[in-house]
Amino acid sequence: MLEIVKEVKRVLKLTGSFWLNIGDSYSNKKLLGIPWRVSLRMMEEQGWILRNSIIWNKHKGGLNATKDRFGSVHENLFYFVKTHTKYYFNHMAIRSEPRKAKVENGAVISATGVSGIRYKRQIELSTSLSAKEKQNAFVELNNVLQRIEKGELSDFRMIIRNQQRTTHSDSEIVSGRAKQLKEQGFYFLFYNPNGTIPSDVWDIIPEDTQNREKHFAAFPEDLCKIPILSTCPEQGIVLDPFCGTGTSMKVAYYLGRKSVGIDLSKEYIELAKNRL
Repeated sequence: MLEIVKEVKRVLKLTGSFWLNIGDSYSNKKLLGIPWRVSLRMMEEQGWILRNSIIWNKHKGGLNATKDRFGSVHENLFYFVKTHTKYYFNHMAIRSEPRKAKVENGAVISATGVSGIRYKRQIELSTSLSAKEKQNAFVELNNVLQRIEKGELSDFRMIIRNQQRTTHSDSEIVSGRAKQLKEQGFYFLFYNPNGTIPSDVWDIIPEDTQNREKHFAAFPEDLCKIPILSTCPEQGIVLDPFCGTGTSMKVAYYLGRKSVGIDLSKEYIELAKNRL
């Protein structure tokens, strides 16, 4: 495996990225940690830079007949680059749909369904805010609502002392928001108008039907989309040295990228050709 990865690094552009997925296994009841062992050697011996360890949450696993450990429903995807700063990463291509508040009958309603009127009511009825804090909260809330109406903000959430579940640690030492809540009585959360970047936990159900009679571990197409969209530019080339039945190549084609696939199995290569 390390020899193959070494060759991948040799042909990879300076701006390129490498995504690695290896299954783990047990020996004498010991989890071997193969994905991390390989990744650590890649960093230590070949100079790869690990940017992320992605958890692929499959939601379900194979039949688990053991009764002395937990079932396994995740795999790791390791995101590597060759340089610290020059690699290609298009975060705009993978952001989720932005949360957007709306105006109904003159009232601003957040994407979660909470209206500005409701926040005002919570401020008015609060027994945890002083009169001065309530006055300041009304002023700041009105400013936010006006910015929503003008389209300057996409969505927001207001946290009022002892009204909503907080989104931070209660310790003022580690949380500026905790300090703000204590001193001011409220604060606002503003959501990115461009949406959010995916986290390092991906919830993707495994493919059950795609050539399972031929390939027992076929990738789901959704697992290939984020890496290709974010780390391969349009008209770029996707190289898959373990292409199997060609899922990554199929996704690359649909996303407007070229691709090169390699596999030891002639049968898999023929299946990949037929799919493409």
